[in-house]
Amino acid sequence: MAGAIVQWLRDNLGMIQQSSEVEDLARQVDSSEEVVLLPAFTGLGAPYWRSDISASITGMSRGTTKAHIARAALEAVAYQTYDVLIAMQKDSPHPLTELRVDGGAANNDLLMQFQADLLDVPVLRPRDTEITAKGAALLAGLKTGLYDEGTMQASWQVDRVFEPQMSSDIREQHFKWQRAIDRTLTSL
Repeated sequence: MAGAIVQWLRDNLGMIQQSSEVEDLARQVDSSEEVVLLPAFTGLGAPYWRSDISASITGMSRGTTKAHIARAALEAVAYQTYDVLIAMQKDSPHPLTELRVDGGAANNDLLMQFQADLLDVPVLRPRDTEITAKGAALLAGLKTGLYDEGTMQASWQVDRVFEPQMSSDIREQHFKWQRAIDRTLTSL
């Protein structure tokens, strides 16, 4: 549901006209303050798998603006990715050393930098951010012998690397997301 968060801001709340505008709106504030958007529009997915949880926005005050909500929405995408990758790391003998991204959200510099900061690993964005289908075709070609690994590696060219810049102390302060989830889970 990560991509649906920005769509919801656009289509349901009318906060932006185009999805690409969310970054400019979110940059109007330095942080989301205490605002946390839990985008459980169809339940809370991986790694929690709780269909009984519904979406919510917490931590708002009189000073909360749509810019804070937009920033919280982008942060929610990064937090969801963080949760899934941390769960995957528990089952993997290999540490996460980088994250390669694609899709529409990969074009959002604010989101990509926040993702790198949360994960404390570089986030690599390719020149072509719409490569999911291409990757599936290349994997099929690799399996059938049509392509080799060199062809696959040559097809992915980095556009930008987002290096982590956040200190561990500041990173810990950003886990208001986990506190919001914990409150939601214990209130049921």
